[in-house]
Amino acid sequence: MKKLIPILFLVGIFAIIVIQLMKNKDVSESRIYNYDKEKEIIVKTQNVSNSAIDANTEFSGIFNANMETKINAEVQGKILRYYVNEGQQVKKGQKLIKIDDQLLQLQLQSVNVQIDGLKSDEKRFIVLADADAIQKVQLEKIQNGLKSAEIQRSTILEKIKKTTITAPFNGVVSMKMSEIGSFAAPGMPLLLLSDLSEVKFKINVSENNLPLFELKQSYTIQADAYPDLTLTGVVTQIGSKGNRGNSFPIEFTLQNTKDQQLKSNMFGKVKVDAHAAKDGIVIPSDCIVGSDITPQVYVVQNGIATLKTIKVARRINNYVVVKSGLNENDKVIISGFINLFDGANVVVMKD
Repeated sequence: MKKLIPILFLVGIFAIIVIQLMKNKDVSESRIYNYDKEKEIIVKTQNVSNSAIDANTEFSGIFNANMETKINAEVQGKILRYYVNEGQQVKKGQKLIKIDDQLLQLQLQSVNVQIDGLKSDEKRFIVLADADAIQKVQLEKIQNGLKSAEIQRSTILEKIKKTTITAPFNGVVSMKMSEIGSFAAPGMPLLLLSDLSEVKFKINVSENNLPLFELKQSYTIQADAYPDLTLTGVVTQIGSKGNRGNSFPIEFTLQNTKDQQLKSNMFGKVKVDAHAAKDGIVIPSDCIVGSDITPQVYVVQNGIATLKTIKVARRINNYVVVKSGLNENDKVIISGFINLFDGANVVVMKD
């Protein structure tokens, strides 16, 4: 009997716990909202149709110089002089920088003395060789030494020429990267020279917007710094490979203003007249559900909401052009998505 009492006590506690859990379940179920899937949902629809998109689209981008290069030293030496300043316009062949050539001039004098001596020896050895007083091989050694010295002189003269750095093309000095008295070494950048007579404008667009651009076609471009300045750019390059974000580069070439107002790394926009796009089924982008990979829309058929998968040709502002998946005059749901599901009963709201 004593052994039975603890067992009965545990059974009683267990029964109380079970009863309490059942009560909690009933309370929870009474508080949960059970949606009636048979209830009609009020929605708003729009009949889709084939039409041209009458909207302007803008794409942001950056201006860059047509040509831009770092002017590097080709010989070593101390910088003696800068002939130009930042922002200065220069012509092709114009002097930019002078590097100390004193050591090279001394080397040149030494080689010239050597050449003069070898030329004198050559004349003397020619006379001796003609008289068979010496072997001709000795004359050949003098002549070879003379050729070597002349090559050495040409090398020194070329180095001296490179101590005066000139502009490789017409442009503007964008940046000075060193100062007078600094030591220049081969490959060391000294100036940044930019050709801004023409500029490049580059944007990145999604694959859906690639059909909006064609090679050699003209487009309207504006610089953010000069909103009243309207420019015309021609598409010179359309990227054949997208980046990680699946965007493709589009590059335009355009003439700069006479006073070259457009500078490298300025921001701007290209405007595309989307009305020029081919006709297609156009729907508001807000009515698309799902992901960009698998876009879907709800279509009303006989009072039932049916979910359809579509293919998007491109997006323009707040609209999309549908490539496939919809037919003309389909009723696409544009609002009333709360509690909406595939197969739901719907009532179309009247305008």
